[in-house]
Amino acid sequence: MGTRCLTFVYNDNKQPILNLYRQYDGYPEGHGQELGEFLKGLEITNGISMQTKEKRTANGMGCLAAQLVAHFKNSVGGFYIHSIESKDCGQEYEYHVSDNSITVIKNCDDKIIYQGNWKNFSETDFSSVH
Repeated sequence: MGTRCLTFVYNDNKQPILNLYRQYDGYPEGHGQELGEFLKGLEITNGISMQTKEKRTANGMGCLAAQLVAHFKNSVGGFYIHSIESKDCGQEYEYHVSDNSITVIKNCDDKIIYQGNWKNFSETDFSSVH
């Protein structure tokens, strides 16, 4: 059995717009590290220009959510999009992504194991979390 996780992405109004379910490797040293690398250096903008296209950019959180799915979903299985109302998918971890902030929750004890910005998240050592 794998370590399941959910990754929620929120819009500017703090409403969830994506619930991405990962069936295995959902622990912070797996999915968390991969998510941190994806978010690292990504800039959120409101509008795009020719200069914007040269940077790692998302035109708002909806664009980020679409890029996140494209980044992780590269074969059958493994990742699934669930309803944003789905809160119990047997996940051990949840990742809540907002504009330049992320919160990671370990579900077995509802403990927040990280809350902060994307840059610090990508540099966090989670080896002692289990």
